[in-house]
Amino acid sequence: MAHTCRGTINLATAHIDTEDACNIVLSSGGRTYHLKASTEVERQRWVTALELAKAKAIRMMNDQSDDSGDEEPTSQSDRSEIQGTLKILVSKLDDLSTCNDLIAKHGAALQRSLSELEGLKVPLEGGEKIKAVNERATLFRITSNAMINACRDFLDLAETHSRRWQRALQYEREQRTHLEETIEQLAKQHNSLERAWREAPTHASSTPSAPTINQGKERVNKEEASDEDEDTEYFDAMEDSPAFITVTASESTQHRRSQSNLSGASGGQASDWNQDDPMSPSCNDVSGKELQPRRQRRTHIPDKPNYSLNLWSIMKNCIGKELSKIPMPVNFNEPLSMLQRLSEDLEYHELLDKAARCESSLEQMCLVAAFSVSSYSTTVHRTAKPFNPLLGETYELDRLEEFGYRSLCEQVSHHPPAAAHHVISQRGWTLWQEITIASKFRGKYLSIMPLGAIHLQFHSSGNHYVWRKVTSTVHNIIVGKLWIDQSGDIEIVNHKTKETCQLKFSPYSYFSRDVPRKVTGVVADSGGQAHYILSGTWDDKMESAKIIQSSRGGSGSEGKQKTVYQTLSPKLLWKKYPLPENAENMYYFSALALTLNELEDGVALTDSRLRPDQRLMEEGRWDEANSEKQRLEEKQRAARRKREAEATDALDEGREYEGYQPLWFHQRRNSVTGETNFVYKGGYWETKERQDWSMCPDIY
Repeated sequence: MAHTCRGTINLATAHIDTEDACNIVLSSGGRTYHLKASTEVERQRWVTALELAKAKAIRMMNDQSDDSGDEEPTSQSDRSEIQGTLKILVSKLDDLSTCNDLIAKHGAALQRSLSELEGLKVPLEGGEKIKAVNERATLFRITSNAMINACRDFLDLAETHSRRWQRALQYEREQRTHLEETIEQLAKQHNSLERAWREAPTHASSTPSAPTINQGKERVNKEEASDEDEDTEYFDAMEDSPAFITVTASESTQHRRSQSNLSGASGGQASDWNQDDPMSPSCNDVSGKELQPRRQRRTHIPDKPNYSLNLWSIMKNCIGKELSKIPMPVNFNEPLSMLQRLSEDLEYHELLDKAARCESSLEQMCLVAAFSVSSYSTTVHRTAKPFNPLLGETYELDRLEEFGYRSLCEQVSHHPPAAAHHVISQRGWTLWQEITIASKFRGKYLSIMPLGAIHLQFHSSGNHYVWRKVTSTVHNIIVGKLWIDQSGDIEIVNHKTKETCQLKFSPYSYFSRDVPRKVTGVVADSGGQAHYILSGTWDDKMESAKIIQSSRGGSGSEGKQKTVYQTLSPKLLWKKYPLPENAENMYYFSALALTLNELEDGVALTDSRLRPDQRLMEEGRWDEANSEKQRLEEKQRAARRKREAEATDALDEGREYEGYQPLWFHQRRNSVTGETNFVYKGGYWETKERQDWSMCPDIY
């Protein structure tokens, strides 16, 4: 297509299939199109046209196979037009060379005839020879004229196309200049907006010593003006948990109420979970932090080098390519792999240690909810992307001596990328998950949607909790400073008791008076009766307040009734640890993140700590890291091509081909959710004891 369109599919590598009488399925890579014709005849015409186009695309691809793949890709129509022009020029050149051969041949014959004419003595023969010479001279003249005409055609054609190409080149230059000017203008506008916002006088908010009071006005953020375009994803309020108001029991006589979706904070500071709380005697507060680590872990890594990044040079190489297939330089990365980022969820593992000692499943649910929120606390400044793990890459986090748990991750699939994670703790819990990342690039922002459920089981009670992660959004992809937001709903279900927790992550809005990065939630029993209110922010802390009474309040601005909850003073469930000193120069890593890539003895040969490009990047040798990254990716592609060839051979021979199988995880159907996912099959820690890693694939 000569212009841009919503999406394209490469017919040369596409698979064309017919589901039934009228349906066509086109699939290539990770993209699938389902087309439906009105009749069977129309479907057959489409299939024929697509097959012909596919054959033409393959022919064109083969013609180009000698060309370098690193050149800037042009659109399919431009390429075919250029090829057509080149073919015409080549045929004209062939005509010229044919004429050249004929001229040489006739010229030689004429020369011979003239020589014979000179040697003649008989007048009769002379007449015939002269006649022959004339004929040859005429042929020579005709051929010469033909050659001159061919030359003229060639020149005219070359001049015409030269003018066209000059016009096209000029247009492209103008477009590029225009684009650069637009981006510059956007950047200036963005900076001035930011400056204006910073200089604007801050509105006085309520004092910390008093509950938040809104002067009886309901706000509906969804109805407010917004700077997002029509593609913005909106997250509606959960049907099961309508907007609610909390009133702390100690101040209920004054009828002070918070009008936000939730304010768990009442007068004064939130106390700790057990402090002065007669309602929760069942959780013994043993922090788990009092055990001194036996091993001294590192507290810093080399500072991030200040390399400039030419965004334009990267963007122009992205034109026409699938986002997942663009070789991104390490400049966009942080020196950790996705498997290590997944292991970072365990930073606040003591919440689960504490939850395992809870006798009340509702109190346990509060701590599990706080744990699910705590995994986002490290993301607030972490705008760099982690390394994509290679297929078969593993990562172990052995904190058995210090904190009683062992964690193992493995990259189990490459297309789509999927990682499996398993953690077992001696302090009474097991956690496992399989995460696949789906992303949508919307121009101004990138939405990252982790797919897959997280399972947590407590050994003594058998309580089995399941939840899923929310959407992360990276803003200001093109211009301005990158920032991350989390938005959406999490539903945590205890499948043993059927108790639930509904958490809502409010998307950031310039126009909202709410606290940024706000999280609110309600913990309810199997009958839907609310028992606890949760409140806080995903980058700082979470609190819970026990409900002692609930009643229907007045209707809100949308006409819905709001529930008024009367609660006890809130208790602190979780508080974020402060970042290490100099964190801003160390990719904003937390204390745990700094230790994740520390070299350790005895780990598997596929462990992320041994990945050479990541290690070079951490040491600040980014140019070497980039070339090493390309080598590893090419090695992975070669292994994949080999597997595809083996699969084809097996198919031809009628054998069954198993395909790639992970080393430490296998697919099993989950009895609770009914989903099929990868679970730990055992053996890793025993293999580590024996130090026999002979079965590990050679991926580095």
